[in-house]
Amino acid sequence: MTTPGATLVRWIERVETGLVAALVFAMVVLAGAQIVLRNAFESGLSWADPLLRAMVLWAAMLGALAAARDDKHIGLDLVTHFVHGRARRLLRVVTLLFAAAVSAMMAWHGVGLVRLDYGAGTATAGIPNWAIEAIVPVGFGLLALRLALRAFLPPRSDAPALAPELP
Repeated sequence: MTTPGATLVRWIERVETGLVAALVFAMVVLAGAQIVLRNAFESGLSWADPLLRAMVLWAAMLGALAAARDDKHIGLDLVTHFVHGRARRLLRVVTLLFAAAVSAMMAWHGVGLVRLDYGAGTATAGIPNWAIEAIVPVGFGLLALRLALRAFLPPRSDAPALAPELP
């Protein structure tokens, strides 16, 4: 029997994954439409390119959250091949907390970025720039929280994400 908390976590993970998939799908469709319009009809959507850039920013931030969720985030794990046991766990905690602190600083400075554009009135495809940029403080804030929590949870896998275990 699963707990309500575990069910909520699984639901949030599915929503995150669905959002990233929908965003990437929309980016492919919009970019494809731009290519067809430019090559076949010598026209295009003037708002599509700036919107695609904004969508890339959102996809990157949501992807970083999903990577941190699954312990697949970018990391230098060379040292972990040479340490084991308690030292390895301590090193994991220290590095994840350091990454959480850096992410928290990025979130803090992201708030400043959003404040700069809040009253500016500029927009991309009818969306205010501050709303597009809001993913920076929100995404980095959530990333800081997720990394801090992951520091005290067991890793989802002992194996590195992209490299085989060294002998």
